[in-house]
Amino acid sequence: MKRLLIASDTFLPRWDGVSRFLNEVIPRLSSHFEIRVLAPDFRGEFAGYPDVEVIRCPLSGFKFADYQLPKLQNRLVSDAVDWADVVWTQTIGPVGSLAILAASRKKKPVIAYIHSIEWELFPRSLRTFHAAKWLVHKSSVFISRFLYNKCNLLLVPSEDVSRLLEAKGIRTVKKVVRLGVDTKLFNQPDSKAAAKMALGIDGKRLVVGFAGRIGLEKDLMTLYRAFGRVNRKYDCVLLIAGQDLAGVTERFRQSSKVRIFGSTNNIAPYFQAMDVYVLSSLTETSSLSTMEAMSCGLAVLVTPVGSVKEYVTDGYNGLFFPKQDAYQLAKKLDQLLADEILRKRLGQNARLAIVSRFSWQKTVDELRSVFERV
Repeated sequence: MKRLLIASDTFLPRWDGVSRFLNEVIPRLSSHFEIRVLAPDFRGEFAGYPDVEVIRCPLSGFKFADYQLPKLQNRLVSDAVDWADVVWTQTIGPVGSLAILAASRKKKPVIAYIHSIEWELFPRSLRTFHAAKWLVHKSSVFISRFLYNKCNLLLVPSEDVSRLLEAKGIRTVKKVVRLGVDTKLFNQPDSKAAAKMALGIDGKRLVVGFAGRIGLEKDLMTLYRAFGRVNRKYDCVLLIAGQDLAGVTERFRQSSKVRIFGSTNNIAPYFQAMDVYVLSSLTETSSLSTMEAMSCGLAVLVTPVGSVKEYVTDGYNGLFFPKQDAYQLAKKLDQLLADEILRKRLGQNARLAIVSRFSWQKTVDELRSVFERV
């Protein structure tokens, strides 16, 4: 079997979109390839995968926004790349960058999956002055262009992402490989009221929610402000589920109508307890959490970011609102909370859109085809 090295600056037990993606595809790929994972040594419990070796890079004492950086481990990365037939990177932090450089130097095929647009993500992840954000933006464009142009192939979740990369001078060949959704796990609950009560929420109350990694770029403050405009009119709860390493939700805890849950390896019950899902993010590529919410039959209120525009059709299976516009978000929330028939219609169409277009098996089949050809 071919030896596949997966290099990533984020991995379990740290839960985020990249980790969840890898958690779905690694077990499915492991019967076709000999796999090793090179990733930081984050604290927490992780059971691992049968026949998959995980090589851990120690963490440094430095943090970037909500992320603790791994130490630069040139020898560790070089040895891992020596072992591999194909190097597959997920990020361009210390681990991903060193893996790309080592693979390029050693003439090993290197493929990168584009999970985020770094020059959009990094500046918005920082609490800092405009000038510093401008510098981070410019540096991110330069570094991304330099590293991605050393790859043999870039896997992108949508044509929109491909165009964004090309506009910045990233010439490497690109192939669209979309994310998948486990539509059996992320399904409509038998009883919405029971799903709410399982989380300690009155089954009669309306639930507005967000689930996923909580960073500054998710702009949950816009959601919080919009919720504040409607919660006096409706008997509703704001549910937030996910790992908050940036302290974003500390202010939210002052409200008795906000329920905050931490990181979890099973996010489906939280979606199933919601009536409306809100993505207020400033930047995304795919937004796996939105796709999973739709798979659970939820009406979604989203900003028109990344490839979200490719699977959400305004007025058919969701509603759009402008970024950072709490007033417009509140108006759309009011519309959905007042109209159960509209919520159900959007939710039913949302699930149909996901079931018909997205599956992890389709994602894995495309990945397998790519790795077998190089």
